[in-house]
Amino acid sequence: MKVIQKENYIIIEGNNDDLGGLATLISQEHKEIQKDNVVIDILAKEDLKEKDLLVFLEISNLHRLQKKSFVIAAREMSFDNIPEELIVVPSLREAEDIINMEELERELEH
Repeated sequence: MKVIQKENYIIIEGNNDDLGGLATLISQEHKEIQKDNVVIDILAKEDLKEKDLLVFLEISNLHRLQKKSFVIAAREMSFDNIPEELIVVPSLREAEDIINMEELERELEH
């Protein structure tokens, strides 16, 4: 797991790690990242299925309760069966756009 700090978010690169193991690591380190917007970069992971992303559902829900974004960047796939709670996009640029939009929405709520 590699963490890259950006201006208003962090990117966690999964490399070719087992997604369940990556989700567990992120859960264990959640106190360290709970104040950051997070992008999970698994673009390098091939043969990804929608069900594979469900390992991030619990940590995504927990993170979003903290009023922070949690976005998964994954290769293009059918997003029909992915729960609404998971935000999955096909590029890092789109992940950054989602974070910026959500930050703006949170600012407008106050």
